[in-house]
Amino acid sequence: MSVSTEHFDVVVVGAGISGLSAAWHFKNERPGTTYVVLDRELSFGGTWLTHQFPGIRSDSDLYTFGFRFKPWVGPPIATAGEIRAYLGEMIAENDLAPHLRFGHNIETAEWSSLTSTWTVTARLVSGEAKIFTANFLFMAQGYFKHRTGYMPEWPGMERFKKPIVHTEAWDESIDYSGKRVALIGSGATAATVIPVMAETAAQVTMVQRSPTYFFAAPNANETADMLRALDIDESWVHEITRRKINFDQDAMCRRCVEEPEVVKAELLELVKSLLPDGFDMKHFTPSYRPWKQRLAFVPNGDMFAAISAGKAGVVTGEIETFTETGLTMTDGTTVDADIVMAATGFHLCVMGDIAFTIDGRRLEWNDTVTWRGMMFTGVPNMVWVFGYLRSSWTLRSDMVSSFVCRLLDHMKARGAVAVVPALRPEDKDMPLSSWIDTDDFNANYILRDQHKLPKRGNKRDWQHTQDYWREKDEFPLLDLDDPSLVYSGSRNDAIAAE
Repeated sequence: MSVSTEHFDVVVVGAGISGLSAAWHFKNERPGTTYVVLDRELSFGGTWLTHQFPGIRSDSDLYTFGFRFKPWVGPPIATAGEIRAYLGEMIAENDLAPHLRFGHNIETAEWSSLTSTWTVTARLVSGEAKIFTANFLFMAQGYFKHRTGYMPEWPGMERFKKPIVHTEAWDESIDYSGKRVALIGSGATAATVIPVMAETAAQVTMVQRSPTYFFAAPNANETADMLRALDIDESWVHEITRRKINFDQDAMCRRCVEEPEVVKAELLELVKSLLPDGFDMKHFTPSYRPWKQRLAFVPNGDMFAAISAGKAGVVTGEIETFTETGLTMTDGTTVDADIVMAATGFHLCVMGDIAFTIDGRRLEWNDTVTWRGMMFTGVPNMVWVFGYLRSSWTLRSDMVSSFVCRLLDHMKARGAVAVVPALRPEDKDMPLSSWIDTDDFNANYILRDQHKLPKRGNKRDWQHTQDYWREKDEFPLLDLDDPSLVYSGSRNDAIAAE
């Protein structure tokens, strides 16, 4: 049976917020570009579609996590439903639906230097194969495995006959009302789940190996509220608030490096003020400096309110074993449970676990070196959106999308059909290391799987800096004729060949 083939200028992989951002940029910044957005799920939304655990909400404010071109008018921290409604509005307002294809699970992506095209094979729910060819591949599929979280193996798990479920695979049919819940893990997911479950559960106990830094504040933005009171247009409210938040976040990140003990004291004092008198602060006093792992935001201090009300508690230490009735810690503490919920992180998913080949040779991503955290040595006509870990992920999506539009225009002007990053002569002996500097950011999900990711160099061109405040000014000025970008098929090459 023959398989139909469709050709586009660009194939976008992923219909989450990054893929939808790319679609908007192609439509509005490069009219005439033909593109298709493929997603294996049956609708748009990415994380905000696949995550189903109780209370699912953003951990970043929507002024910066949302699109720069579509004002956010709700509370800074939004539920998954609110975020998907916002995305749906953007799709409708820009007539993007005809470009979206759902239920397309991409299995392979093959680059041919002979045709300077990517061939992408997707498998539909029906089992039918679909083939797409493209001049450029835009990877916006995220960086972790949906629905399959990281689940450690603890002794005695088989003894606990009641539900054990990871937040990534949460089953909405599980009834926790009136039940005792042991939630293993801490951080943003725990802060999301605990206050919601505590409303109806008999008790929720956060069981953590080590504490996380939390920051609590009202789920409102004073700048936005002040501007709205002055009857400022929402587009200006959005832009000014967005700039103010990014400015403040950059200052906070710098303080965490320059005066970590001062910031630590401030964060701990804030948490202490929201807990009952005499609460043992060891449960909220991390051993690392602030922002070396993600700083989890608690809107309206709701998790601490649940603890203060006696509906939630915290146990810190190592799990020795599961039992028939719950957990036993190495210090002898027991945690009774009717349900064990694991918020223990996720597995990295490098390029969607798609099998990539370059001219028939299998591509191993950890053999490549990144160019600016979005392109890779030896990989032509492709970018990957890997967002920020300390700022909103989608700030980088926007910059990468604009960069690609500019790059495609530049290639057209040169008559080039392919572009690939390559180490310059002065870069050949450059020291290479892991994707993220773990002395700077050492979240466990990065440490576990970073060996699968591309390498980085010790020069700014060859790394993902995680520095939005500088990159927002650098990206529009990136030199597209720098020797680190090698073009082929240019008019000059054709003349030389004659």
